Amino acid sequence: MAAVILEARGLSRAFGGLRAVDGVDLTLTEGEIHALIGPNGAGKTTLVSLLSGRLAPDQGTIRFAGEDITRLPAQTRVLRGIAYTFQITSIYAGLTVFDNLALALQRRHRRDLADAVTQAATRIGLAPYLQTEAGTLSYGHQRLLEIGMGLALSPRLLILDEPTQGLANAEIEDFLTLIRGLTGTTILLIEHNMEVVMALAQRITVLNMGRVLASGTPDAIRADRAVQDAYLGGGHAAD
Repeated sequence: MAAVILEARGLSRAFGGLRAVDGVDLTLTEGEIHALIGPNGAGKTTLVSLLSGRLAPDQGTIRFAGEDITRLPAQTRVLRGIAYTFQITSIYAGLTVFDNLALALQRRHRRDLADAVTQAATRIGLAPYLQTEAGTLSYGHQRLLEIGMGLALSPRLLILDEPTQGLANAEIEDFLTLIRGLTGTTILLIEHNMEVVMALAQRITVLNMGRVLASGTPDAIRADRAVQDAYLGGGHAAD
């Protein structure tokens, strides 16, 4: 049985009188692809902000690799092995692809940085664009670059927030190929495209109105009547 890499218990966060995340439990095991889904406003973005350290919980605990990280800041969590790619691309648009990757890699690869950058670019299919200014890339290539920058940190947990948003079908296929090729990295995937979720995830957690509605295998989630009703009726809480 795979070891637990992240365990969140009783996580809650309110904004004013609105509980965006309300007593959420979440367990991620080493090396799995775990999808987090739910209607707009279900609390997904708030939850991953709590996990990544961008927000502090009002209640609850987060353990990562056996250590309590509940109060650690985001940058410290990055150093511990948690990388979070944003819903909106966070690349350095005025720098080349090479320089973007070099910035992400420099802490771990000081002597062989150029070789490490080339390998990272090849991994994400951007080797032909190393000297291209990142801001001139297609949107899909910018998203792949952002994921590559996250992978350059050699994370134990990679959190991908809507990675296929705005991608063309061919670019989605490139993304699927990239993620399927990863080994050893646990991935938490926040995604609206259910074809992508079902193609990649081993387990799925469904949020609705800040609470866990269901958690299980793709087949179990697909057959869950409560999940079907939530998607049909929609949820209305802060995301």
